[in-house]
Amino acid sequence: MNPDFDARPELPNPTTAPELFEGVLTRRVVAYLIDLALIGVITLILGFAGLILGFFTFGLAWAALALVVPASVLIYYAVTLGSHRRATWGMQMMDIVLTPARGQPLDGWMAILHAALFWATFWIAWPIAVLFPLFMPRRQMLHDLVVGGLMVRRSPMVRHWRRTTGHDTY
Repeated sequence: MNPDFDARPELPNPTTAPELFEGVLTRRVVAYLIDLALIGVITLILGFAGLILGFFTFGLAWAALALVVPASVLIYYAVTLGSHRRATWGMQMMDIVLTPARGQPLDGWMAILHAALFWATFWIAWPIAVLFPLFMPRRQMLHDLVVGGLMVRRSPMVRHWRRTTGHDTY
């Protein structure tokens, strides 16, 4: 595959816009840790609510406690990554955004697919998932490529789109 291949001609390139890709991998790791902590809080809240609800439903709600962790992850990514900001709260804190690389908009379903593929690739083959972006010119992870996303720094991206397209579409 040609590293200069672009699905869209205006898609940023690390050689012409290196500021978009500076420290993206480090920022992704920190954003992941922040997101993990926030998902943990959501899980605790839902778990506590399910525990209390179990007393009122004579234990029926306790059966649903097995779904608390997956539900927390899905809710978190659908609400944050699937929003118009296209970034989880951790990503927003680290000034990174998931931008579409194939020209289609990223909606809630794509955000859920992106998150599901991340968790699957990370937990099944974490060494490959961690090393894979080191060899990609745009530092994309495997799930980014499958979904058609590109993780870049948000503030330089806004300036990049203003320069290339004349408006703030990132």
